[in-house]
Amino acid sequence: MKIVTADQMRDLERQAAEIGITPDILMENAGSAVANEMRRILGVVIDRRILILVGPGNNGGDGLVAARRLHNWGAAVTIYLCRTVPDIPERVAANVHRASEPDRHLRTTMEMGIPVVQASADPAQATLCGLLSSADVALDALLGTGKARPLEGDLANVAQRLARAKARRPQLSVIAVDLPTGLNPDTGATDPHCVTADFTLTLGYPKIGLLTFPGASRVGEMRVLDIGIPGSLGQNITLDLMTPEWVAAALPRRPLEANKGTFGRVLVIAGSINYVGAAALSCAAATRTGAGLVTLATPASLVPVAASKLTEVTYLPLPEASPGVLSTSVSVSDMGQAFTVCLIGCGLGQSPGAEGLVRQALCSDAVKPECRVVDADALNILSRIPRWWEKAPGNIVLTPHPGEMARLTGLTVDEVEANRVRVARESAQKWGKVVALKGAYTVVANPDGRAMVSPFANPGLASAGTGDVLAGAIAGLAAQGQPAYEAAVCGVYLHGAAGELARDEFGDAGILATDLLPALPRVIRDLKSSYGY
Repeated sequence: MKIVTADQMRDLERQAAEIGITPDILMENAGSAVANEMRRILGVVIDRRILILVGPGNNGGDGLVAARRLHNWGAAVTIYLCRTVPDIPERVAANVHRASEPDRHLRTTMEMGIPVVQASADPAQATLCGLLSSADVALDALLGTGKARPLEGDLANVAQRLARAKARRPQLSVIAVDLPTGLNPDTGATDPHCVTADFTLTLGYPKIGLLTFPGASRVGEMRVLDIGIPGSLGQNITLDLMTPEWVAAALPRRPLEANKGTFGRVLVIAGSINYVGAAALSCAAATRTGAGLVTLATPASLVPVAASKLTEVTYLPLPEASPGVLSTSVSVSDMGQAFTVCLIGCGLGQSPGAEGLVRQALCSDAVKPECRVVDADALNILSRIPRWWEKAPGNIVLTPHPGEMARLTGLTVDEVEANRVRVARESAQKWGKVVALKGAYTVVANPDGRAMVSPFANPGLASAGTGDVLAGAIAGLAAQGQPAYEAAVCGVYLHGAAGELARDEFGDAGILATDLLPALPRVIRDLKSSYGY
């Protein structure tokens, strides 16, 4: 599913008009889709008190169409109009008069007898406060993806009153049309008066600002509504939202005649005296996503500890400078060549031995797997190698968190977080490697310009070890023959979906990285079952 900027959305609407899908048709489709989705959310709309906050542009028009639909279904709809329409009387519209030349949708709602209150006739917002105090639902149709501007005047006052009403009455459901008013659709920046929604019903395609913080925290549950724009018009847009359908179709197949060699061999170079768990988690995740054989290369004294956690993994003990710390004499060439994928870095430490091993594994021809996955300490070591990408051949997936990405790029963490998609894409293209920039709404970028954004933002995953699980999951998928980009996308999606299962069971505090491991094959099973694979 495409993710768009405001300009791209306007261009799609222009292209739609050129083939006969006019702006008025799109508005009818959008308003109808909003009303239908509200009925799904609310269950029953008859006699539900719905206050529709209508702004001056097309977003307001969408709200007016929704008002008609909801009114016809028996909802008690009131429109609060934040636009200048001189021929509506300067009083609350319990006494609505027909205007002479208003916008067609407004005229239609007035003819239907739907109460309309004009903000200019309510300078102290007393009527608005009364409506908010009794409403079951407030529909935010104030501003859409038009020109970003600070909220001021009636718009700012209405947004502020809505926030106060929600604080007093948490049961008031706030639903935003396309995006919460005050949220920048391209950057995720928020106005001081930005609306906080329980649901955002985004039209046609999700906008990138809905998946970018701080704005993403105002969105609530995002639902994408079809408004009739043909999918073919967006084929050249290269940013997508990960969907279960896409992932189900991309997952490796499991033929009946398979043996463990069919599903690849993963070499995991990981672990040090302080981080044995990281090695264990990454290996376990590779097995849980279906790799045929996983071998852990780790300091020799750590093998008994790792073996107590990992029954199914084989081991390659490495020479040590001291217990749990790699010797500088370790050679990657001693590890053999029979591996499909090499995962390096999880809990490896940054000792001289670890640094030498990372340089060998990534910047030499000593090991030639089909794909290498680089995480954690290996990323930090890589960041100290000048123009490392020119010295690291082949398919590589980098899995940095924002701090590691800052070190790799020379940016600050704030700069990375403020421009996650752009930073991931530009870095992937510059380095010629796949980049999975971790965090809420993880971004996976391919060197050819394609990128996908995870639909998951789960604070429960902000705990030690979950990144090791992700790296292992990507390696396990790549071992089964998935191209690097597809393996990274599927790994990110499976990891996020496993986190959702864990959150459903435990809540968003106290989830352990080990809770994700048994959830991974369950997610794979459910995806294949749901989509017939």
